[in-house]
Order: sequence, then C-alpha cells, then structure tokens
Amino acid sequence: RGKRPRASMSSKDGDKDAAKPAAAAEPADEVRAAAAGAEEDEDASPEAIQNLFHHMAMKQRAAAKDTGARAHGFWDKQPVPKLAEKPDQNEPIETKTVADVRATPYKLPPGFSWSSVDVADEKQLGELYDLLAKNYVEDDDAMFRFDYKPEFLRWALTAPGYYKDWMVGVRHASTGDLCAFISGIPVHTHVRGKEMSMCEINFLCVHKELRSKRLAPKLIKEVTRRVNLRDIWQAVYTAGVVVPSPVADCRYFHRTLNARKLLEIGFTRLGPRMTQLRFERLQKLAPEPVIEGWRPMAKHDISAVAKLLNAHLAKFALHLRFSDEEVRHWLLPREGVVSAYVVARPKAAADAAAAPEAAPAAAAAAASSGAGAAAAAAPGLSATNDKGETIVGFASYYLLPSTVLRHAKHSDLKAAYSYYNVAGEGVDLTRLMECSLIAARNEGMDVFNALHLMQNETFFKELKFGPGDGTLHYYLYNWKCAKMKPSDVGIVLL
Repeated sequence: RGKRPRASMSSKDGDKDAAKPAAAAEPADEVRAAAAGAEEDEDASPEAIQNLFHHMAMKQRAAAKDTGARAHGFWDKQPVPKLAEKPDQNEPIETKTVADVRATPYKLPPGFSWSSVDVADEKQLGELYDLLAKNYVEDDDAMFRFDYKPEFLRWALTAPGYYKDWMVGVRHASTGDLCAFISGIPVHTHVRGKEMSMCEINFLCVHKELRSKRLAPKLIKEVTRRVNLRDIWQAVYTAGVVVPSPVADCRYFHRTLNARKLLEIGFTRLGPRMTQLRFERLQKLAPEPVIEGWRPMAKHDISAVAKLLNAHLAKFALHLRFSDEEVRHWLLPREGVVSAYVVARPKAAADAAAAPEAAPAAAAAAASSGAGAAAAAAPGLSATNDKGETIVGFASYYLLPSTVLRHAKHSDLKAAYSYYNVAGEGVDLTRLMECSLIAARNEGMDVFNALHLMQNETFFKELKFGPGDGTLHYYLYNWKCAKMKPSDVGIVLL
C-alpha cells in the first residue's frame, strides 16, 4: 500500500528528528515514497525518468544515516528477526493470548489524546487528508508532494471487515486538531504455505512540528495493541530503508507516458545528443490496446476475477487471498482511484483457444513476443463470469498524483502504479502490460510505475521500463521465515 508508493520511514514522518528511534520504528511506510528512481543519465533514456522518485528517496537516506545504530533500538525489542539472523523456520516469533494484551491505551505526552479516526465521516476524512497533504512525503527540493486524495484514502482504509479502532489518530488535547496517524486493515495472508489473518500497516504520519515528541513508536505500539485485542498477531508492511529485518527487497521500475510534460516540470531532462522529438518518439505507444477482448472490468466479472487472481497468486511464497467482496472493493474500477481491465472471450472462442491443437500456436506466439517463458500464457488459467464469458486475463493499476509546487504551467504529476495482473490462457503478460500502459496513457497518466516482484521483470526491458535506484523492503511482524526473492512476492501494498 507502497502503497503503497507504498514510502520511507523517515520521509513519512518528516525531518531528521522524526528519523531518530521514534520514526525509525515506523512500519507503515508507503510504496510510493520509496519508489525512488534512478538519477538522470545524459541520454534521457527510460532509466532517466526517475527524478521525482530520486528526490523523495534522498530524505529517507539522509535521515537513516543520522540515526545510525539507534534506528534499530525500537525494533530490537520487537518480535522481528534481527538483521544478522538468517531464519529458515516458518513460524511466529512469540505466542500470546488476548489475556496477555494490555487493556488500556499507551500513555501519550502531556497535551495529546488518542482518537479513532472515522474515515467514513467526511469531516474526519478531510482532517486526515490535510494532515497527510502537509506532512507526508515531499522531495528535498520542495518541487513535488504526494497527494493522497480523500477518495483514495477512503478506498485504501475501508477494506471489507475493517475496524474503526485500527484507524489510530493523535489529537491536540486543547484544539482537537489531528496531528498524527497510523492505520491498519485486515488481510488474509499466505506465507510459504501457511495461511493466517494479518494486519496491513500503513500511513504513519506525524505533524512536522511534533517530530521531537516521539509519537511514532507510541502509534506503532498502540495499533499493535488494538490489533492483538482482535486475536491477530502478525502484520505486513513495507519501508524504503532497512530495519530488522526484511523478508524481501523489491526495486521500482518506471515507464514514461507523457514525455513532454515530464520535461517541462523538470522530472527529467534531455541529454546533449537527445532532441525532444526523438525522446517523445522513443516513448510512443499504440493508440489503443492490442489484445482482442480487452475491456474494463465490470460487476459481473467479480467472481471470475477472484478465481483467476487467487489461482495466480498461489504461485508466490508471500501473497494475499481475496474474497469476492475484497475483489469488489479493491479491483472494481473507481474513477480517479483504481482502474482494472479483463480479457474476455465468448465461450466458443475460449473453447477453441483451450483445445489441444491450439497449444502449439499459443506457445509459438508467446515465444515470438520476446517475453520469455515466465511471461507466457498460463495453461488452463481461466474463469467464467456471470454472463458466460471466459475471463483469461486481468490487469489493474491504481492512481496516485503528486502536486507540482510553484510551477507556472503544471499543478500535478499523474502517476499510475501497477497493481495485480494475471495473464491466463492464451494471453501473454508483456502484451497485457502493454495494454495497461496504453490505457493509463489514454487516462491521462504521465508515468507508470511497477515493482520488481511476481513476474514483472519479464516485461520491463521490452516495454522500456527504467530501473529506479530505490528499494522497497517487505517486512513481517512477529513471523520468521527464510528470505524471499522479489519473484516470490505476490503482495502489492498501497
């Protein structure tokens, strides 16, 4: 939920003071802030289109250096593997019961009080938006700032079965102003074959002027207490810096969609031998999606998408299990928040594609695409929707803009982030993602970002994704297991 863009432990909770033991303890760092891109090269190649992400990563790195060994003081007391450990088990680190959990909230510094933020209430959602908009993630040069719109926050925080008391806020006792926040939502997680209920931690933020109050560890401990009271003992989260101890490390890759705008806002620049016309030509995409049967996901696709997605995710050592209700919430298109598409075939066409004599042709088409074996169509992976169509492919991305500060022409940078994608019977993953790029471009996005996880690596080169220089680290709270490769990870956090 790198998110979640999705972020860095230091940048989410602000400046150097925030990165001392308090902020270094933050598990809720979002995907997008940690999506630090590579520095520009002289030829303005796809790798160059990472300026925004590079700037946003610099703050977290500087803060991490300032904290040194102290950054791990909080985590050394938590049920997480130590950095030097190389566990080979697949089990909890500690076992407790609800009776062992503290019954009362942790004590806050004088002048502050706990508050459960009701994100279903427009006023309180607006307060949360204001807190994040002014205190969350901004690059060092104050050129760009992530802009989590209220409708995005409502989507991200109201997962099916969510608990209001997991939306943990801190308010000024005198004014009632919201000045700090952390969230948790319930998820059904599989870790190397073991299924369990977990909490996904996200959106840790402390007001810039309160970075010395050590509110971050209080927020973490309090949300942990509330989660434990529901008899849930594990959590999953991401961070842009290393703390004890990552279960996987995934890099961000970025693909230019609107070359002219990225040049105008200083997101990238042209090298001495590169013209703007040539640069735009290099990034050009087809006008419309190239796969027959590609269309927006609809309500009658929910059950089929759930079956297709869960069958696909079962291949990965770390993944979520989605109910139909969760697919409806997370993946059914919402304007300005999340876009999703299916590849649908009428029953007769699907039967023909699945016939034994069609297999050699499908394999040859996949090989000629240059996508490689891992990206080739998955035999037998399909599901029938409520209208009798066979769904053989699925693609999705969520939309997270950044505010462009102090620019005469442009006020925002529109970014799409790859979410969940399944290339099923007769569908090539590279062509599926090409359709996503075209759809995102046609939707007005300026850049498309994807993590190096699942099978994503197979399409990066052909589709001209450039590597970022930032890494998003995945963590499990109160669980130890062998470290995973990026291709073992099947979770995308907002």
